[in-house]
Amino acid sequence: MKPKSGRTIPLYFKVSPEEKAVIDKKMKQLGTHNQRAYLRKMAVDGYVVRVDMTDVKELAVLLRNCANNLNQIARRVNGTGNLYEEDVADLKVKYGELWGAFSSLLSKWEEL
Repeated sequence: MKPKSGRTIPLYFKVSPEEKAVIDKKMKQLGTHNQRAYLRKMAVDGYVVRVDMTDVKELAVLLRNCANNLNQIARRVNGTGNLYEEDVADLKVKYGELWGAFSSLLSKWEEL
């Protein structure tokens, strides 16, 4: 059983088939399936903003990969005392990808 949300006043209204189609289209564009939440948000605020975070997620993946590689190399260096040229080259490539993605993301945000 869900806890009470404090919402005790019901609101009901009817729409035409055309209006329902527009509502469905806007909900699909937003990527939401919860019609009550969508209509409540629109009635209270008048707008809903959806932010595309795919670039940020990609950047987080690259950052995580770089951090994991650096951590593995640090463990190996601490254990053996050896630092290999391949490790340094790999880190340079990974950090180059990371900074490229970061620069691309910044340039996209500057255009907005």
